[in-house]
Amino acid sequence: MNLNIAVLGGGSWGTTVASLVATNCPTTLWARDNSTVRDINKHHRNDKYLKGLHLNQNLKANHSLEKTLREADVVVMGIPSQHCRSVLEEAKPYVRPWVPFVSLTKGIEQGTQMRITQIIESIFPQHPVGVLTGPNLAKEILQGQAAAAVIAMADSNIAEALQQVFRTGLLRVYTNNDVVGCELAGALKNVIAIAAGMGDGAGAGDNTRAAIITRGLAELSRLGIAMGGQPGTFAGLAGMGDLIATCISPLSRNRYVGEQLGKGRTIHDIIAEMSMVAEGVKTCGVVVQLADTYGVEMPISQEVNKVINEAATVKQAFRGLLSAKTGTEADPG
Repeated sequence: MNLNIAVLGGGSWGTTVASLVATNCPTTLWARDNSTVRDINKHHRNDKYLKGLHLNQNLKANHSLEKTLREADVVVMGIPSQHCRSVLEEAKPYVRPWVPFVSLTKGIEQGTQMRITQIIESIFPQHPVGVLTGPNLAKEILQGQAAAAVIAMADSNIAEALQQVFRTGLLRVYTNNDVVGCELAGALKNVIAIAAGMGDGAGAGDNTRAAIITRGLAELSRLGIAMGGQPGTFAGLAGMGDLIATCISPLSRNRYVGEQLGKGRTIHDIIAEMSMVAEGVKTCGVVVQLADTYGVEMPISQEVNKVINEAATVKQAFRGLLSAKTGTEADPG
């Protein structure tokens, strides 16, 4: 394909997507860190985030936004949610009209409670905007393991064209027109993954993990539907698929945070040692705010927020969940 792809963000997933896309299209990855740019260009690696794993030799990296974006036909956003707005503002002078944006970011902006596609649309009106999401653990894919993802855009023609950009022998890509549902599922499941990790760290068993995943899916589905998502989305790759992978994999950053909390460590100490962002840490407070706004009960998310932002203990969180009122499975609690 003759499309020029610009990927903004040199983290693990942005780098992985850039490496995959470089199989199909000329691809340039933008990273602010000069050492990351040198590592990719010279050694075809990103040892800061993907130590020991090799990248596509066709992938190029640049630390100049202007040089990365000036010829781009598609812009892929792999920036952590709380920094997306500033990078987009900085990029605004260099993006040509009508160029589509695809977000990889699974988070919600604090303060504004905006999804990443909403931020993009506010800064780049008239540009098609979508998301690429699903159960996609970066290291597994670079190690040669197969995975599936979904690209969600309102315009099915653009989604089908971009499907060919992202699809490779390792990554099977489906299309979906539910941008809201796919994006919210990706952000909300990180909060549930922290809860699953908390159970693992505290020594809970498989029954507890299964209950958290199942009731967590109910929670994120309720809020997602209330905010405009389609019910079927939450049973698919963006919802159930991503939730399962993030809740059970030792490669999951959000599960790791929860596991360490379950072992008694403080959130400050856990985050201080991590080189990568666990989006659920920032998202949990926003989720609780959104749940209140839309009148949706989300007891698991509320307890996670108490542990992260209100100094509650994991034991108190699970005690709160066990004491919550239960009804039929269709009830909100």
